[in-house]
Amino acid sequence: MTIRRSTALGYGMWLTCAAAAVHAQSAAQWQAQQAAAGAKADRIMAEASHHKGLLGQYMRMRQAYAGDDSPAFRLIFGQYIAWYLSFLGDYPLAMKSFSIAQLPQASDKPSPLENGYAARPALDAIPDLAKNYQVVLLNEAHNVALTRSLTVPLLSRLYAQGFRYFAAETLAQSDTNLQTRGYPVVDSGFYTQEPVYGEMVRTALKLGFKVIAYEATSNTSSADEREAEQARHLYDSVFKHDPNARLVINAGYEHIVKSGVYLGGESMAEHLYKLSGASMLAVDQTAMYPHPSSQNDHPYYTAVMKQLQPQAPIVFVDAQGKPWSLRSAYDVTVFFPPEKLERGRPTWLSLGGLRHPRLVSADGCRGHYACLVEARYSNEGADAIPADRMLLDLPPMTVSISGVAAYSSTQAVPTGNLYLRPGSYQLSFVVGDDKVLHKQTIEVP
Repeated sequence: MTIRRSTALGYGMWLTCAAAAVHAQSAAQWQAQQAAAGAKADRIMAEASHHKGLLGQYMRMRQAYAGDDSPAFRLIFGQYIAWYLSFLGDYPLAMKSFSIAQLPQASDKPSPLENGYAARPALDAIPDLAKNYQVVLLNEAHNVALTRSLTVPLLSRLYAQGFRYFAAETLAQSDTNLQTRGYPVVDSGFYTQEPVYGEMVRTALKLGFKVIAYEATSNTSSADEREAEQARHLYDSVFKHDPNARLVINAGYEHIVKSGVYLGGESMAEHLYKLSGASMLAVDQTAMYPHPSSQNDHPYYTAVMKQLQPQAPIVFVDAQGKPWSLRSAYDVTVFFPPEKLERGRPTWLSLGGLRHPRLVSADGCRGHYACLVEARYSNEGADAIPADRMLLDLPPMTVSISGVAAYSSTQAVPTGNLYLRPGSYQLSFVVGDDKVLHKQTIEVP
């Protein structure tokens, strides 16, 4: 499967780990180093894919990351590492491994705290706003699964509004059995390997959405051609035969902007509007979420969190019902509250109350670490993307001169919370290259 490297640098937002390197050399030198680092990163990822299982692949990639401390490589490959950390369920570390500072821009609209807007729960407000639109566009930051956490519970609200199609950028058109199977597998896509993304697709299927794969399949190097091809796939799959269709689209970053130049051309959303004429509500989920370092949060985010202290995602709407967005290319901006961790895992994994924490110990790891604990629905196949997974490991007590971590035999067995809907699950305890040490069935009341 071809992986499209994020074009976040093209969005005018500096990656926090890159600024010093950029200032220390010419732009041409930095671009050349990034290109070389990108090629190396792709080679490492291809090599890692020969290992069986996510854990084995990640361990190979982590070794490569530790072996090259050049700024360009750490910048590019940090994103790859972050993807895999999210796949493994280590969401806090995934955010730390690749972080985009949300710096204020001259085009930012005035703060919603100063202009008569009222905060509303995003889960209630977005479906209300969507009543007047044919298409709801939701974006995400690919290594920040928090930006998918609202979409999962939103799907049932949007289905109730009459939306019947759900499209996800990552889905592979080669997985022709996804709709009938009812759940994603490894070959369904790339980002669907992350459990919350998998749960998003699974939820859409269970609700009755027709799920659409729309990624460009031609080998084009032009960003605009890719966007245009994505739009053509969406038009051909939905609006060509159902002009009045109502569609929910999940995409990365600025694929959903409704106006302005996008990477020298136009976005997927702009191309789709030209083809379909469908009215679109663009919901930005990538600007107002908590960064690993608070100094990289947008000033509006800091002020809103300090004043309102929301416990769930919010949006702002004025007295006439018009939503607030940070930038004019979107219609509405979502604010996610700061993360709260319990047993090392974020509580937003409850997905708006759909799931509940279930304490699981590493007893099934039988003393082997790092150990991946996966929970699959009992009525799905062994190839299903888990409902949740987490990586359990022992913290090193000492580090030898060689750099190899040493563990104490007196350390307690690690534990963590899996977040699961009520139901029956098959737990697997996995080490190395997909070696399953133990399986057990659990019931979540």
